[in-house]
Amino acid sequence: MASLAIGLIDSGVAGLPLTYTGAARGFLAGPQGTVLETEATEDQLGHGSAMAAILLRDAIGRAQGDTPDDSPPVAPEFSLLNAQVFAGKLSCTAAQVAAALDWLLEQRVHLVNMSFGLREDRPLLRQACERALGEGVVLVAATPARGEPVFPAAYPGVIRATGDARCAPGDISFLDTRQADFGGHVRAGQTNVAGASVGCAHVSARAARFLAAHPGSSPAQLRAWLVEQASYRGPERRVC
Repeated sequence: MASLAIGLIDSGVAGLPLTYTGAARGFLAGPQGTVLETEATEDQLGHGSAMAAILLRDAIGRAQGDTPDDSPPVAPEFSLLNAQVFAGKLSCTAAQVAAALDWLLEQRVHLVNMSFGLREDRPLLRQACERALGEGVVLVAATPARGEPVFPAAYPGVIRATGDARCAPGDISFLDTRQADFGGHVRAGQTNVAGASVGCAHVSARAARFLAAHPGSSPAQLRAWLVEQASYRGPERRVC
């Protein structure tokens, strides 16, 4: 299995073994729409750490019974690069995300997980995603199961992922709806973090497993494989 570099744009990372974490950088909102590049700090919100645990643990097949749900991540063939855009709250600007993406490209990542969505379509974010996709980087972003589209999930070429209550840990679903491409388990271990952001990380972890085992695969091959792995097809039907 080839070594795979996974980029995480989120609130930072805490509590993971240094063996599995690569470079880290912070991107703070500055005055008049600028972005201040800083040293990454400890995750104060817990959201990024929960996503990181899913990415590293599930990427090596925890869902197949290799390790218990609450075990520490063990993934020597994966490295995680931490691009921190959330500080005191789970909100950021499109400029921060674009700067984080560009930095991750410089680090030569293979996949980027973005477990969030911004309401506004901004040219600089769209262009950053286009640069990443043009270099063959897989982008996976969270989208709500219902409602208005969010960004970067709504940009062409980005894998749109959400939560699916049907999915057990390790499962994914092929939704193929106007809103989302794939769904994943909605809870992050023993934490209180849940929802579309968690489903996004589970889908990213599945994608990472494929990319590590099949380096050089095309986006179409990855998508076809994810569809084959789906435990459920079609949208989740809610019973009132």
